[in-house]
Amino acid sequence: TFLRCSLCVSVTSTCVCGAHVAACLHPPTQPNSSPLRNNTCATMICGVLNAVVRVANCIVANTLSPSLQLPLFSCTASFAVEVLLVAYVLYASRKFILGGGRRRLTVTVPAEASTSWTTTKVVDELKLQDPKDPRVIKLYDPCSGYVLGKGTARAMDAADVKAVVAKARAAQPAWAASSFETRRELLRLLMDYIVEHQEEICRVASRDTGKTMVDGAFGEVLTTCEKLRWTVENGEKALAPEHRGVGALAMHKSARVEYHPMGVLGAIIPWNYPFHNMYGQLISALFAGNAIVIKVSEHATWSAEYYLSIVHAALKAVGHSPDLVQIVTGYAEAGNALINSGVDKVTFIGSPGVGKLVMKAAADTLTPVVLELGGKDAAVICEDCDYDQVVNLTLRGTFQNCGQNCIGLERLVVHEKIYDRFVQFMEREVNKLTQGAPMNNCFDCGAMTMGVAQVAKIQHLVDDAVKKGARLLAGGKVNTKVGGPGTFYTPTLLADVTPAMEIAQEEVFGPVMVIMKSKDDQDSIRLVNSSQYGLGSSVFSKDYARAERIARAIRAGMSNINDFGVNYLCQSLPFGGVNISGFDRFAGIEGLRGCCLLKAVTSDKTFIRTTIPPPLQYPIMASGFKFCEAMINMFYGDGLAARAKGLFNLARISLSKKK
Repeated sequence: TFLRCSLCVSVTSTCVCGAHVAACLHPPTQPNSSPLRNNTCATMICGVLNAVVRVANCIVANTLSPSLQLPLFSCTASFAVEVLLVAYVLYASRKFILGGGRRRLTVTVPAEASTSWTTTKVVDELKLQDPKDPRVIKLYDPCSGYVLGKGTARAMDAADVKAVVAKARAAQPAWAASSFETRRELLRLLMDYIVEHQEEICRVASRDTGKTMVDGAFGEVLTTCEKLRWTVENGEKALAPEHRGVGALAMHKSARVEYHPMGVLGAIIPWNYPFHNMYGQLISALFAGNAIVIKVSEHATWSAEYYLSIVHAALKAVGHSPDLVQIVTGYAEAGNALINSGVDKVTFIGSPGVGKLVMKAAADTLTPVVLELGGKDAAVICEDCDYDQVVNLTLRGTFQNCGQNCIGLERLVVHEKIYDRFVQFMEREVNKLTQGAPMNNCFDCGAMTMGVAQVAKIQHLVDDAVKKGARLLAGGKVNTKVGGPGTFYTPTLLADVTPAMEIAQEEVFGPVMVIMKSKDDQDSIRLVNSSQYGLGSSVFSKDYARAERIARAIRAGMSNINDFGVNYLCQSLPFGGVNISGFDRFAGIEGLRGCCLLKAVTSDKTFIRTTIPPPLQYPIMASGFKFCEAMINMFYGDGLAARAKGLFNLARISLSKKK
């Protein structure tokens, strides 16, 4: 009898669970329906396991002992129900388990992304701008000088920029009216394409900027996928109306902040991560309901066309205009034109010098700007650190993307007790690093994207440091062994660097490890804060209280305890700096909301509405001020007695018939 009842319960509970699974797998399709939540996976698994376990129970119950066997028909019928439910759940969840349930984008990948691609066309000179025609951008591989694509692109003028902004603005109202589910579907399509074509994306970035494939995987793909994941899962919640508290004075009101699309956003992005820099901006802009116009770097113009075609295909797939995302190509003139084109906000990522020019240009139209202007990030390495962890992380933090990384570790501040050991280890390891054209082989470091001019700047900083007493223990010169047009700078190690040296103050943006010695924690803090930059920072110590104390004393927009750059993989966090590293933030909740028009809204909580008391109605009574005074005392007086007195006076004045 017990087993019969148990089996009945099994079938009933499985049916309920199966219905729950079906509801999760086939959610409502209303325009503003909620997305599938994280418990969908758990629900499906529970449904399958529930049915499987109960089928097993039926089999076991009928094989333990003849005396416990259930009637054949009862067990067979129940078994059939369980099997059918298992089959249904597995079928309904096939897309979740196997993938492939969503549409796939079709985008043409440039031929130059192939390792087998060859050409005999080489630029005659590694200069982007043709002196004979300043409206032309030359497209070439910085590692080899090979001509890419058509060989040239057009540098847009002010009229061209206004035209693309107008196209974006015309497409934006329809997108602003789209549901969050539509926007999530757009991002899911992008995620699927990026994951399936990550090699092609990295190869295009490698061909255009000279980065290694691993650097592309870290900086282009991984970061973009994480931003997509966070936005899909958290974006709607971040942009939902936020209800705020009200005081006693407005107790009859409700108050909230609403986040509305701003319109058309502008972004001026650098060349170091051409794919992620583009997508990091457009993901937030589009999810917030905006259009966006992106001025791409003249050093990464060739790759921009392919990257743009991906999001255009995704927008078409969800039934919206690809005009929502536009790119601007060109030099400083094009960037200046974008700022003054009527866009509603501009994000600029670059250097402090150019950032000042952006601010000046934006001031003419009072266009709000977000500035991320690079960094001189330091890692404080205490004597009680996890040494094996630190040496590997600091190598990656310094030489990631050949040092062309705004949150790269440009200064290693090492405690004197482990300083010599640390320097000796790094001397050995840095001299082992390999370098070459990354499309041809596996190397640790690639090329300098900006070419000969960037190499010359790095050489000046290294020479100045050596002249002022720094020890050059590795590299320190152009790498001529790898061939090419002189765009490779050898991985370099400088020890005994002091704040008086230019390399301790200027952003290198190259493969140079700078090591400074500190006597104690206060000395470390002094050395870190001696720079005008203030973007990111790291502190390494097994004493967490000590590490937190040091981090709090560092003036920077971001700090990582026992890690490097991981804050950017936590896409819930804002990204940005202080001092000459810029201001305002992108990424995280703050960055997503920064793409919106913030509107403060109040409404009636009940049928009670605000009315003007008679003493304050025009024409105002003589008792008007006394009425205000009594009201203020009633709400804000010091102590119950003062407030009671205010209430009494308020009632007395209100009941008075005197004018």
